[in-house]
Amino acid sequence: MIVKMNHGDFWKTVKMGAEVAAKEYNVDLKFKGPQNENDIEGQIQLMDESIKGKADAIILSASDYMKLAQVTDRAAFYKIPVISMDSEVASARVKSFVGTNNYEAGQMAAERLVMLTGEQGRIGVMNFVKGSKNGDEREEGFMDYIARYPDVRVVSVEYCESDEQIARTLTRKMVAEHPEMNGIVALNEVASIGTAEEIQKLGIGGRVKVIAFDSPDKVMELLQEGIVQATVIQNPFNNGYLAVQQAVKAIEGDDIQERVDTHTKMIDLDNMLWPENQKLLFPFVR
Repeated sequence: MIVKMNHGDFWKTVKMGAEVAAKEYNVDLKFKGPQNENDIEGQIQLMDESIKGKADAIILSASDYMKLAQVTDRAAFYKIPVISMDSEVASARVKSFVGTNNYEAGQMAAERLVMLTGEQGRIGVMNFVKGSKNGDEREEGFMDYIARYPDVRVVSVEYCESDEQIARTLTRKMVAEHPEMNGIVALNEVASIGTAEEIQKLGIGGRVKVIAFDSPDKVMELLQEGIVQATVIQNPFNNGYLAVQQAVKAIEGDDIQERVDTHTKMIDLDNMLWPENQKLLFPFVR
């Protein structure tokens, strides 16, 4: 399993789900990822190492939709099935995709932000890595929904390279250049932490509404403090578990689903304590 980076709450939970499935299906799971999400060459190198090591299957969460395509095709050439997880890759040789419908997730975030900022809102977007398929799809879904409201204006779109400090710097820049901004969406875990912390530091929490993605401890703290108004959560535990399940089926030559949607949910103060949502927020209690 080659993921975008080897740390962070989201990827720890993916790994947890994958390890449960690996134990259940009696497979040897190697979990790998570069230190930074924008280290595309590092991901390609890990793919090459897995091909040379004659892996029985590879699960890939591609940091770049186009740049990981060639090495994915190379794995298929050597008869190694590739399962795409969380983020897609531009290869027709992928056996299955397991993850979120990112376009719908972007629309969900936009719907809530318009509800919070009104139909004349001024909104910023903090994306993560340009060229990442899930980031691009979330942004596209968000923008398409916003386009329904002619008086809502997106004042800035920034890319933080999945770096909290860059997200803080870019958030500060957005607020300085667009003091009228009253809403911001951050499209992954790292972007969410950096963006929301800077909104808090600037003392404009509550005035500038924040929609986050994912549920690291810091985002949940800021949700309870009123800095973050809601967060779109995925199901990283199921991503890991079902990706391993699909990989095992591919190894054994069984039919597998072309797409497995692990769904998203909007979490806010009103529903975060619901039992079914607690299972999503804290999968380690399973």
